[in-house]
Amino acid sequence: MMRACPSRTPWTAWTRTWPRAAGRVPMARQRLRGLVSSFPYDLTLRRRLAEVYRLYGDAAEAGRWMYLEEDRDVVETAAFEERYGSPGWRMKALAWSGPEALAGTAFAEGQLVAVRTACSEAVGRAVAWGDPIPLEDDEYHEVPDGGSRGSAVVAAIGAFLGVTVTVGVWIRGVIALFE
Repeated sequence: MMRACPSRTPWTAWTRTWPRAAGRVPMARQRLRGLVSSFPYDLTLRRRLAEVYRLYGDAAEAGRWMYLEEDRDVVETAAFEERYGSPGWRMKALAWSGPEALAGTAFAEGQLVAVRTACSEAVGRAVAWGDPIPLEDDEYHEVPDGGSRGSAVVAAIGAFLGVTVTVGVWIRGVIALFE
């Protein structure tokens, strides 16, 4: 069966038929994450991304992407709020940019205003979507999807040792060439 090229079809038709029908859940997730970052105001894309995370069994991420929907699941919302414990982390996780008025529904606009207001109170100053928010004082010290500082140090030491040994072998080879 031939599929149309995604660049020649509207993104809504393409995301509706292609990734899940082909059984390519990781590719669907990647494509939808890119579309949500490009079109943060489209609640339909957020809903579809939540469906993909439900297929993975990740309730917190499903709750993250359904947070602006009125018919969201209470368990998923609680999992999202637990994983992203502070208003600053929630604000960052929602990946919204621009004014709340672009939300499309009154419920979504209310949710965005509530998160931004809570973050402003926590930080002690007015914040806007897209502003850098200091997250150092939060309970959650590492990025939810990222690694820790210790693993970065171990990787850096390993890279340094690898480069040192390689340069040493190369220098020894050049010396042996002229002996």
